[in-house]
Amino acid sequence: MMAGAAEEPLTLFRAGIRAALEAWPALQIAVENGFGGVHSQEKAEWLGGAVEEYFFRNADLELEEVEDFLGELMTNEFDTVVEDGSLPQVSQQLQTMFRHLQRGDRAALKEMASLITQRKCKVRATALTTARETDEDEDDANSVEEMEVAAMNDGAVTDGVCPQPPDSQTIKEEDIVEDGWTIVRRKK
Repeated sequence: MMAGAAEEPLTLFRAGIRAALEAWPALQIAVENGFGGVHSQEKAEWLGGAVEEYFFRNADLELEEVEDFLGELMTNEFDTVVEDGSLPQVSQQLQTMFRHLQRGDRAALKEMASLITQRKCKVRATALTTARETDEDEDDANSVEEMEVAAMNDGAVTDGVCPQPPDSQTIKEEDIVEDGWTIVRRKK
């Protein structure tokens, strides 16, 4: 076989990991807003290698184990708890790509990385502070800090979510209840 004629499955797997992590809105927001400190970008790049190593060191991983691993990394490295429903989706993508790697299926690896990259969208989060009057006795010192998320797909601002495949779960609405918590409901 000629050198460079076909990409190696391991190279394609690494590219797929990078594509999946770069397309993950939770990680994008954490990096963009420096949730991991001044080295957030470096941590995001390191995350790809950590994910690759995790798959190679652990045989027959269950989806929940991959989710837990990614969730722990986000919590420990970026001080971020991911509760937007994206952990199962990203974990499934990574697990599927690893199975393709194990079978040596170059075409499937290349196709998955390409599809993930095509669906990637830029996410921008800005902090909003809103004062809320819940009782006449309470002073205006009580405020709620929210994150407004605008998703960009090919330069066009969307309604806050990136287009997803029809079977995925997306955030439908947000309600702020009395005590300042935000309830996020998913589309069924």
